[in-house]
Amino acid sequence: MVKVLTVREPWASLIAYGYKEYEFRNWKTNYRGELYIHAGKGFEKEYASLVKTFHLPISRGMIIAKAKLVDCIPVTSEFEDALIKKDEMIYGKSRGRGGYAWKLTEIELLEHPIPCNGKLSIWNYQEED
Repeated sequence: MVKVLTVREPWASLIAYGYKEYEFRNWKTNYRGELYIHAGKGFEKEYASLVKTFHLPISRGMIIAKAKLVDCIPVTSEFEDALIKKDEMIYGKSRGRGGYAWKLTEIELLEHPIPCNGKLSIWNYQEED
């Protein structure tokens, strides 16, 4: 069984292809460890330009990557400023998002994506033998 987080596109692909190392949530998690990234069926159309800019293939309804969740950081204005300075295209220009930034490392694109339905929160996926 593996832990999974569903993320809307294009954010899931930006994570999977190594462009985005923080995923933002309104809630804190104490979980640390391996976390698979599931590309949800939703797509945030206002960020469609990122698909062209980064030449991303878009996946929907499948687990596309695995990563290690190593930290859950409260988002302060200083933290936001640092991320925006690091990469305004990925982390945006807006401030005041609040919540938590989940730090992902060791991100790997899966060679064979796993089709499945997503769920809210961190969920468990039972791998088939």
